[in-house]
Amino acid sequence: MNKNIYLVTGGCGFIGSHVIDELLKDNSIQKIINIDKLGVGSDINNVATDPRVINYYIDICDEELHNIFKKHLPGYIIHLAAESHVDRSITDPLSFVNSNVVGTGNVLECMRKYVPDARMVHVSTDEVYGHLHYDDYPFLETTPINPRSPYSASKAGSDMLAFSYRTTYELDITVTRCCNNYGPRQHDEKLIPTIFRTLHKGKKIPVYGDGKNMREWIFVSDHAKALLEILHIENARSLYNIWGEKRYENIKLIRKIIKHLVNVNERYDRGYLITNYIEFVADRPGHDLCYKMESIYNNIDSLKTQINFDDGILKTLLYYKSKYEKKD
Repeated sequence: MNKNIYLVTGGCGFIGSHVIDELLKDNSIQKIINIDKLGVGSDINNVATDPRVINYYIDICDEELHNIFKKHLPGYIIHLAAESHVDRSITDPLSFVNSNVVGTGNVLECMRKYVPDARMVHVSTDEVYGHLHYDDYPFLETTPINPRSPYSASKAGSDMLAFSYRTTYELDITVTRCCNNYGPRQHDEKLIPTIFRTLHKGKKIPVYGDGKNMREWIFVSDHAKALLEILHIENARSLYNIWGEKRYENIKLIRKIIKHLVNVNERYDRGYLITNYIEFVADRPGHDLCYKMESIYNNIDSLKTQINFDDGILKTLLYYKSKYEKKD
């Protein structure tokens, strides 16, 4: 095992690529092993070109993962690889069970067999807690899980596996549960990229139900920094919630993004009406109403210095503006 070798699963994905960016800032790190099957949400171009990054384009369920662990013997593991879209989990639930539960089991077995003294962070989601009403107290680490979709149930299952390996085999594993992320490189199927892409095409933004479902948001690089901070905590706890800087109802978030777009792009009407840009559509099955996060622990410095939401949205907007204009 080598403490200067890091292994990241899902490093070609949205959050994973930003984790690799943060790791590359540390000159003491010798190698970063990236495992990614290049599925939905991953892009080979997301990963920085650096001689320290070694890419393996395989599924975490594959037996080949064992050979990679045996060859490199990483000292740190950040496990992000997962299927993560609720709508797709409703139409294809078993693929989520396979990737998120079986795949996580394979990662844990590799750790147990080849690097039992390594340190691992397993990245999960606030969705395993279920949902809240607007006046409910936020999710804490002590909140019982109550997943309401095949996606969140598969992530809850993977969490339980990680906890069991920590207890049974005394492996140094921490689970993190994060709120919604936003920022550059997020896949087009997610809410904020969908808003930008739809407006760019001159179409109306589809809004589920009445648009009053509330989500909490963190800028992706802030999440990446928090993960690495937690990864390097000595005698870390088994679970940390990663909370966001702002909470918004979806319809209010859409209004905010339209306002930003109108201000920076001359193609939009400055006398706009919100109804010109949205259309309400049928709600999806089991659509969670409200997510709110807090943490019992107040020792993660990265969460205290999060980027202001408006500044983060502007950075995100400029990224997608450039991306979609290149496709025109």
